Amino acid sequence: MQIINKLKLTVFTLTLFILVSSQVKSAEECFEGTSRAIFKFNMTLDNIILEPIAKGYNKLPGPVKEGTSNFTSNLSTLLSIPNNILQGNIKQLGHSVGSFAINSTVGILGFLNPAEKIGLKPNEEDVGQTLGSFGIGSGCYFVLPILGPTTVRDSIGLIADTFVDPFAHVTIREKELLGTSGNVLDYYSVKGADKIDFRADNVINFESLEKNSIDLYSSFKSIYLQDRENKIKNSIEDNDEWGDLDN
Repeated sequence: MQIINKLKLTVFTLTLFILVSSQVKSAEECFEGTSRAIFKFNMTLDNIILEPIAKGYNKLPGPVKEGTSNFTSNLSTLLSIPNNILQGNIKQLGHSVGSFAINSTVGILGFLNPAEKIGLKPNEEDVGQTLGSFGIGSGCYFVLPILGPTTVRDSIGLIADTFVDPFAHVTIREKELLGTSGNVLDYYSVKGADKIDFRADNVINFESLEKNSIDLYSSFKSIYLQDRENKIKNSIEDNDEWGDLDN
């Protein structure tokens, strides 16, 4: 109960901060010129580093790729659990807890996904989505180096995620939870693997977008904002061919 109260206090504080600091309309640009420059930098890194790694990753055996994807997705479920509580979504809380428990044990630390076969399909939730479910607007849109597109609400949520995510608690903060602990390297290794897995799944989509977009920056902005809106509404459109655009 004490942990839940702390989570509620954290989100309440963040909500007040957003209400006070972000009076701009949803999706309005913040310093677009700077964002475009950062976007160009990110795309250069993608072309030089991430895309070649993703294409090499796609050459791995199917079971290896699927196991990696299952493992990172299972760990991301930990962040969904406190956010399900904050949103009061009991049904999804059951899916999240049940899925993590089954996949972490029967599923061999999450490399297998038996939970899905019995109908457990947890939505991936984060603090940004929780704030959105409270009716908090996104605030202005901008691009971060490496991390990519975001909004005022989602960037604050990104910071808050490291406080409410049990996996971040035992890695970044190096605290022990239920006899388990890790370090910063563990956290960023998993996040990096998740990023590569996503990029590998969308090689063709990225190439198509780069080839057909008149303004690639605007195209990514539109896709990101629509994706976040769908996730806040728990829309079935979450499961489109682009997967999770917030990696």
